[in-house]
Amino acid sequence: MSVLPLVFTSGWASGINAYAVVLLLGVFGATGLSDDVPESLQRPEILVTAGVLFLCEAVADKIPYVDSVWDSVHTVIRPVAGAWVGALLAGQSGSLSDLAAGAIGGSTALASHTVKAGTRMAINTSPEPFSNFVMSTAEDLGVAGILTFAMFHPEAAAVIAGVLLLAGLVVLFFLVSRIRRFLRRRAQRREEKRLAARTGAPSD
Repeated sequence: MSVLPLVFTSGWASGINAYAVVLLLGVFGATGLSDDVPESLQRPEILVTAGVLFLCEAVADKIPYVDSVWDSVHTVIRPVAGAWVGALLAGQSGSLSDLAAGAIGGSTALASHTVKAGTRMAINTSPEPFSNFVMSTAEDLGVAGILTFAMFHPEAAAVIAGVLLLAGLVVLFFLVSRIRRFLRRRAQRREEKRLAARTGAPSD
C-alpha cells in the first residue's frame, strides 16, 4: 500500500505542530502500534527532544502575539520537518521516492502553516485572550486525532486533512483584511517604541 496518504497527512499536521507529529509517530513506532514508522523517529533522544519542544509550543501557542512570533520562527522549521518526516516514511515503505515524499510533505506543511499563522494573526486582532487558548487546544487535539486515525485509516485521514486544509485556505482568504490590520498595528507599535526611545535618549 502506498505511503502517500500518510505522508500527506503528516505534512498537514507538521504545518500545525511539527513537534507533536514527530513525538506521536515515534511513540506509535516504539510501542508497536505501527510498522510504518522508521526507527530514526523512535530513538529516545528524538522522543525526548520532541516532547520538550512540544511542551514549549503548547505554552507559547496559547499566548496572544507570542503565538505569532512563534509561528514566524517556525516558517522554515515546520515545512522542513514535514519534508523530513515524509522522506523518512517513504524510505521505510519503499512505495514512494524519498524526494517526492519530501516535496509533498514539505509543501503540505507550508500550506497548513500559512493557514495557521494567518489565522492567528486574525485572532490576535480580538481584544480577548481566550480565543488563542481555544484555537491552540483545538489544533493540538486535531493533530493528535487525525494522525492517530491515519495510522489505521490513512486514506480517510488524508481526505479529512485535505478538506481541512482547503477550508482553512478559504477562511484565510476572507481574513486577509484583519491580518493586514494586525500587521499595520504591529508596525505602528514598533514605530511608537522607536520614537519613544529616540525622544528619551540624552541629547549631545
